Amino acid sequence: MDKITSSISHSSESVRFNKKRSRGGDGNHRPNKKLGVNKLDPVNTVSYVQILGNGMDTQDTSPSVLLFFDKQRFIFNVGEGFQRFCIEHKIKLSKIDHIFLSRVCSETAGGLPGVLLTQSSIGDVGKVKVWGPADLDFFIVAMKYFIPNAATGHFFPFGRRHESYGDAISVSRKFDEPHVLIDDGVVKISAIVLQPSQLDTALNETKSANLSVIYICELQGIKRKFDPKKAASLGLKPGPKYDLLQRGKSVMSDCKDIMVHPMDVLGPSVPAPIVLIMDCPTLLHLQELLSVQSLNRYYADTAGNEPQISKNVNCIIHLSPRHITNTSDYQILMSKFGAAQHIMAGNEMKNIEMPILKASARMQARLNYLCPQLFPAPGFWSLKCMPSGLKASNEDLTSRINETIPAENLLKFHLRPYTNLGLDKSGIPKLTSPSTIIDELLSDIPKILDESQNLNQLWLGNGEKIFVQANGVMTEELSLHDSALPGCLEDVSRDDLEIVFLGTGSSQPSKYRNVSSIFINLFSKGSLLLDCGEGTLGQLKRRFGIEGADEAVRCLRCIWISHIHADHHTGLARILALRTNLLKGIPHDPLIVIGPVQLKGYLDAYQRLEDLDMLFLDCEYTKEASLKAFNSNEDGYTNSLEGQHSDFMMSDGRGRMQSCSKRQRIPVQYADAVPILKSLKKVLVEAGLETLISVPVEHCEPAFGVVLKAANRINRVGKTIPGWKLVYSGDTRPCTELKHASCGATVLIHEATFEDSLSKEAEEKKHSTIKEAVEAGNSSGVYRLILTHFSQRYPKIPKCDGKIQMHNMCIAFDNMSVNLADLPVLPKVVPSLELLFGDERITEDVIDA
Repeated sequence: MDKITSSISHSSESVRFNKKRSRGGDGNHRPNKKLGVNKLDPVNTVSYVQILGNGMDTQDTSPSVLLFFDKQRFIFNVGEGFQRFCIEHKIKLSKIDHIFLSRVCSETAGGLPGVLLTQSSIGDVGKVKVWGPADLDFFIVAMKYFIPNAATGHFFPFGRRHESYGDAISVSRKFDEPHVLIDDGVVKISAIVLQPSQLDTALNETKSANLSVIYICELQGIKRKFDPKKAASLGLKPGPKYDLLQRGKSVMSDCKDIMVHPMDVLGPSVPAPIVLIMDCPTLLHLQELLSVQSLNRYYADTAGNEPQISKNVNCIIHLSPRHITNTSDYQILMSKFGAAQHIMAGNEMKNIEMPILKASARMQARLNYLCPQLFPAPGFWSLKCMPSGLKASNEDLTSRINETIPAENLLKFHLRPYTNLGLDKSGIPKLTSPSTIIDELLSDIPKILDESQNLNQLWLGNGEKIFVQANGVMTEELSLHDSALPGCLEDVSRDDLEIVFLGTGSSQPSKYRNVSSIFINLFSKGSLLLDCGEGTLGQLKRRFGIEGADEAVRCLRCIWISHIHADHHTGLARILALRTNLLKGIPHDPLIVIGPVQLKGYLDAYQRLEDLDMLFLDCEYTKEASLKAFNSNEDGYTNSLEGQHSDFMMSDGRGRMQSCSKRQRIPVQYADAVPILKSLKKVLVEAGLETLISVPVEHCEPAFGVVLKAANRINRVGKTIPGWKLVYSGDTRPCTELKHASCGATVLIHEATFEDSLSKEAEEKKHSTIKEAVEAGNSSGVYRLILTHFSQRYPKIPKCDGKIQMHNMCIAFDNMSVNLADLPVLPKVVPSLELLFGDERITEDVIDA
């Protein structure tokens, strides 16, 4: 991607993991880099706008737009997954100078916290300047709960002015005239803020729709060039008269009795290219947009426009959603811009078959070939199955308005040099078919064919003994219905439990692994999320498809968050906001979110931007002792807890103090927790769960693991079958509390951030090595151990010590789906994964910031 791209650095210095990063520092205390001043040349520069198609295949977030100059980079919108997109396409975050938000909400700004954390980890705090409508103030306040350095960054809210962060908001003036944000001699970037009238509440618009922005990017025009030869032919001698002519004044010839005019000696001028980026999310915003008078100067052939004022727009990128752009009013507006090139980027349906993260999609295709039972094919829609109305609407729009095309990933529109002005599709990725990927796989690893067939036999045993060939040796394997199975797997069905790993990497997203999130699918009984890192919604879309993921979000019963580090919760707002929107007008209960107390401060602050429709419960209330007290005496629960512990005061993050227990660190607002605990109890019963218990673990303060225990069930002959038990460690060092909680677990999902040779680093950063995770599982007598949360050092498969006993273990991958009925065969898949990735253990990618 021209000069914005570079190869990914392999230096370990660029890999930052621990809690200090989540607090905005990197532990080396390196001084922040000084901001350099680039010498800008308005004429001799390469410039273009480019679609960065983050989220275009999953429809979960707004795509980004890059405005590129030789020495400057401007990004418009940074939705979730932006960092991962940058890794895939080798975009250096350190090259970004400015970020502009067209709206301040999870759809357009969900990736901003991750970008800021990455900047801070390399000492670039404040290097990037962030611009957005005045609601950006609220986002800054929310981010302070887990990114303290966000307060010291360069943020520039514009439009409305907030006198306070209370409910009262004053408006200094309405910005009808474009508000000039940048004017550096190369480009002028202005903003028109759309603020619909709050008197019209018929459409019940959400908070995130309050303010949106139209950005106007105007490059410097190239002045007409002076021609000395023409001047000499007209009798002019070099001197002051040359300067007067270039400034537009006429002069007398030195050698001839004639008047020389500027047009006689100046060549043609090159008009300034103009790009508009339009985000009009609702009909109320469209009404506001149609009334903006300051856009008149950009319309073609508008009556009353003076020629010297009228400006020709070259390209308009429409981020507005399809249901807005398809209205007659919007299309009339588009037609007013004459011959401008319209690029429709509002979640165009044609992009859903083209994976934006091609490396990850390629890996998923290979895993699917090896073992489709654990690695289902991605759930993208097929264009053949697309509702005809959606497809036709885009075709109709293209036919009605000239120069209109759908956005595609990496599509460019060149602005400079002027000879290249126009579209450039040469960088758009080509679709690689799954069959091509599999042909390459079979060519690279011929043995994989037999390995895939052997794995398929494990699911076809039907209770008989199975013989599997591994490394040329036939070995007898246990039957799926062997007597050694735990009781909970007796007569198990495939609609009981499925564990879907949405993110299996640590700290920052990588090319092949997203950050932490686990989807607990209880099928007809609903679902839960354990952690919800950035990009969780996109991963749900990749696993279940566009509609399937929406249904999964609708059916969520509870979200549990282990700790406040950003890689475990920054996808939460997007999930909650989408659920609120999907269930609008449908009777439903707020979603219960369980997490550390700091998370409540962030969510409360964030709800000034978007309705999240949730009830928050501190993890402290779901610890075993607290739940026992509640279950034994619900009515007397408040008094019993208040009488058990002495209290101290702690800040709630807003300057207020609240009382907390010294021993248990339980906030004293017990009365507020009781109704939520009752709601949680009801939710668990409806989900077929006996209990959800949070377990303190050794990481940051506070941090938790979680235990889920299913209720007993009755099989078809009336026998009582014990419920399964699932334990998730969160981030932790090996610790006694988790060991006790894991005893007899059906499944233990344990973090294994580092290889065994990095035990000191694991100790320092309070993570576990692979060996420590395996030992934790063995000492607790768990039936199956699944390792996750791998360092970016291991992009595909972690480096395991050959001496480790792996008889009950498996390695998690993104979008790996483990059904309860498949647990018996799970460890038998590991040798096949070793064969698939055995030569790819080295660090392939890190975020090159």
